[in-house]
Amino acid sequence: MPEQLWKGRFAKAVDPRVNDFNSSIRFDQRMIEQDMRGSAVHAAMLAKQGIISQADCDAIQQGLASIAADLQSGALAIDPAAEDVHTFVEQPLTARIGDAGKRLHAGRSRNDQGARDLRLTLRDESLALQKQIVELVRVLCKKAGENTASVMPGYTHLQRAQPITFGHALMAYAFMLLRDLERFEDATCRMDSQCPLGSGALAGTTYPLDREYTAQNLGFFAPCENSLDGVSDRDFCIELAAAMSICMMHLSRLSEEIILWCSWEFKFIELDDAFTTGSSIMPQKKNPDVTELIRGKTGRVYGDLNTLLVMMKGLPLAYNKDMQEDKEAVFDAVDTLSLCLGTITPMLATMTTLPENMRNAAAKGFINATDCADYLTKKGMPFRDAYKLTGQMVSDCIAAGTVLEQLTMEQFRAYSPLFEPDVLQAIDLTNCCEGRKSYGGPTAMSVQKQIADASAVLNDWEEAHAEV
Repeated sequence: MPEQLWKGRFAKAVDPRVNDFNSSIRFDQRMIEQDMRGSAVHAAMLAKQGIISQADCDAIQQGLASIAADLQSGALAIDPAAEDVHTFVEQPLTARIGDAGKRLHAGRSRNDQGARDLRLTLRDESLALQKQIVELVRVLCKKAGENTASVMPGYTHLQRAQPITFGHALMAYAFMLLRDLERFEDATCRMDSQCPLGSGALAGTTYPLDREYTAQNLGFFAPCENSLDGVSDRDFCIELAAAMSICMMHLSRLSEEIILWCSWEFKFIELDDAFTTGSSIMPQKKNPDVTELIRGKTGRVYGDLNTLLVMMKGLPLAYNKDMQEDKEAVFDAVDTLSLCLGTITPMLATMTTLPENMRNAAAKGFINATDCADYLTKKGMPFRDAYKLTGQMVSDCIAAGTVLEQLTMEQFRAYSPLFEPDVLQAIDLTNCCEGRKSYGGPTAMSVQKQIADASAVLNDWEEAHAEV
């Protein structure tokens, strides 16, 4: 077993069960690239400040580079017996370059080192998730553009309410995801605002560190202003987990829509065979398991957020071992959201829309009843009277097994002499959509503008991250 960095204080070996319980290498090895990046910058700062020699700094950076190369090639494997990622890196480094490797830890603690590594890692993970969100919104915009004329029922209380288009519905989710993108950017900005390195175990250090140098060279805006806060802060994990939870909520809502839309009761869409599964005993089944799993995994990400909140709620300053639980929770949330985004995007890209079924559902739902009432109001009838009369017309149509569009002019006039032949245009489903010209509505022009606005946001994001 590798030697613990802290063994000098103890005369008795730690029970192997405690070593296993205490070890974090199985999950914090994920931060090894960031750990070595931070160590290389720390070494450069130590040399700059005259704390170690330039020769030692060069040896450290070369040693770290050789470890990274060997890990990449497979010549070196992560030692599962190591206590943590910091121990794993330091021990082979010292074995390769001797005493210079032992000088690397001057002016730092595993507390500020771990906090730094986690910020650096989550910065990278957040950017990867943002890229996936951008890709998903691109697909939603494309599908929306193909369906600006696909009239379907809009729902309230899961009851057919008013006519919209499928493109309009998809853009609702596109804008939800764009707000998620903003939340990730905001959370990452705060994550990058302060560098904990140099906080030491909790009270700083007597070494003449240049904390501005390490912060700048690791991509942070500034060093953290309080060393206690630097090592005990995990609100950046919580904020990112909250953003991931909200994003999962949006994916779950979209998944629920897809589950409904592809059912025989709706049949507005057909999912590609590659993104569905079958039944072991019912040969007719084509199950939307992807969306059902996303719906289920949403609770898992909520649980990760709750784990972080409960973990931190009662901790005194500064670092406590409870905080080792941060990484498993936040990394699980990252991996779960990434898996869901990576699966739902191609599933939506390959789905087939069935506009005829959408329009048939819209026609049978009397969702042009409001337009009929509005027509009478514009002809001079008080809205409350128009509302009541149209309700009676709908009730009569239901009893007769017909719909408003199928009434003859004679039947219309039997209800009110205000009805004229142009009523048929007023209650045409496409015209009902196109007549709703208020900003953000379902007209083809409005949805195209929504697509253009969303695409502009995506283009700006991609331009800002072109070099990342």
